[in-house]
Amino acid sequence: MQKHKYPQKWDLDSLFKTLGELAQHIALTEHMVDNLVAEAETANIHNPYETKKLLDSLGDIRIHLSQASSFTACLIAQNSRDPDALSLQGKTAALNSRYDKSEKLVQSKMTTLTSDAWEQLLAAEELDDYRFLLNEWRKKAKWQLSEKEEKLLADLSVDGYHAWGQFYQTLMSSIKISIQLDGTEKEMSVGQAINLRSHPDRTVRKRAHDALEGALKEKEELFAKVLNHIAGFRLEMYKRRGIDNVLEVPLQENRITKETLVTMWNAVTKYKAVFAGYLDHKAKLFGNDKLQSYDFWAPATSTPQEIPFDEAAEFIIEHFGALGTEMKDFARHAFENRWVEAEDRSGKAGSAFCAGFPLSGESRISMTYGRSISNVLTLAHELGHAFHNHTMKPVGGLNRYYPMSLAETASTFSELAILNAAYEKADSWEDKRFILDEKLKRSVMNFMNIHARFLFEERFYKERQSGYVPAERLNKLMREAMDEAYMDSFGSPSARSWIWTPHFYLTKSPFYNFPYTFGYLFSQSIYASAKTKGPEFEKSYINLLRDSGKMTVEELVMQHLGGDITTPGFWEKGLQLCAREAEEFLGLDNGL
Repeated sequence: MQKHKYPQKWDLDSLFKTLGELAQHIALTEHMVDNLVAEAETANIHNPYETKKLLDSLGDIRIHLSQASSFTACLIAQNSRDPDALSLQGKTAALNSRYDKSEKLVQSKMTTLTSDAWEQLLAAEELDDYRFLLNEWRKKAKWQLSEKEEKLLADLSVDGYHAWGQFYQTLMSSIKISIQLDGTEKEMSVGQAINLRSHPDRTVRKRAHDALEGALKEKEELFAKVLNHIAGFRLEMYKRRGIDNVLEVPLQENRITKETLVTMWNAVTKYKAVFAGYLDHKAKLFGNDKLQSYDFWAPATSTPQEIPFDEAAEFIIEHFGALGTEMKDFARHAFENRWVEAEDRSGKAGSAFCAGFPLSGESRISMTYGRSISNVLTLAHELGHAFHNHTMKPVGGLNRYYPMSLAETASTFSELAILNAAYEKADSWEDKRFILDEKLKRSVMNFMNIHARFLFEERFYKERQSGYVPAERLNKLMREAMDEAYMDSFGSPSARSWIWTPHFYLTKSPFYNFPYTFGYLFSQSIYASAKTKGPEFEKSYINLLRDSGKMTVEELVMQHLGGDITTPGFWEKGLQLCAREAEEFLGLDNGL
């Protein structure tokens, strides 16, 4: 097979050649918002044609905004101190706020319609593609404030709310961690230090764990202020909107019911014991009663295989191809056209992400590639996000935006496909054990670690309602959540993981945690469908992704998989598959 050389630095110039070009794009988008506001004020909302025109304009503006916001995020990810990028990020944040106000203006006009007028409007053929979205807006009308109050909140959020989220990214990217490695003191980013969790040398893993905890301890009060200010603003905003439970908004935005979420967590808890047994078994391999957190990502073999970036790219391309030609061609195009920033260097963003550029129909991926199987899977995960973006190109602007639960389904499915392919390719006991261990790590992360994040965030917001929560208390909440979620089977958990978990600092919505567990289990069902459908799978999968912005998740699963996610049985099918893998791993180690 011909060997390819894939670049590890992304190409941003093909999106905007200069910062001046980006500034012109932002100015154009501002003009589009001005025109929309003028149209919205005079539009006859009873007229389906005029309503459709407004909705089309909103979608078009959103696409232009995403293009600018994603670009500035990429600039800051590669250099957190770029003053021009930080300035443009401020401009795009302000423009996003203006867009939010214009969208709320359109929504407020919609919600003034009587029930009869509303039904008549929805019956119009012109609005077929927007019917689900309009009904969602109608449900959210109870949260709507007066136009004056909405404007005030939007204005305050730019420098108060969203600015704290942006400050977190800048602060995290600026942290330098000194670690003794290969006989020399090396300065690393948070992302590089986290990558050392899978280093084969236990001394290096512990050293990286301690150095990361030490660096974060020095700044924990500063991070506590950031987190408290984000949560405080959110709670005040929700209070003004009449939202009593902070979980109400993420449930609505994820388009799932509380019944579904409770059913999923109950099913997960029912099956946790087998994964606690897996952790206890691994602890004994390291000579401990409990598995130390810095040993969790340790390779299952003493000489783990290092995987060059080019080899990882070829493996992903090949096995995306087993799912369909479009996925294979897409992955190759992404690698060949420099959509991935994978270079292992300091100064980069600590966490991997995928940024969508809907105007040009592209994506960009940022990560720190450290040649481990974990890095390969992260790469596949982010490409799953990018493929989801790719499938949405024919979809209208407003319907391109899907909930986090489904975003994490697409990414986790891609990761699962690569992991299963690696397992099927393994031909020795040692290789099978290594890959099976990697699969189980992901089950533990989704069933235990993500549950810990959920419990932490739920309890933090409850306490934040009564006032400021200091760093010491946040550390205690994190430890308690970890002990409960891991069934007390984890030693030395990172009490400061609330600092290096960026999801707690997202200003769009709280509780960016349960969507991962949802996506992990949902992806198991989709993968099972891929195995049974064969060549027909890719078409049905793309249709599912394209519908991800047009219906509730309960409706989507029922329509495309015939499953009822409000029942324990749906979740237990995936959990049983994962539990069998834990039993198989223990069987391999016991020589069965």
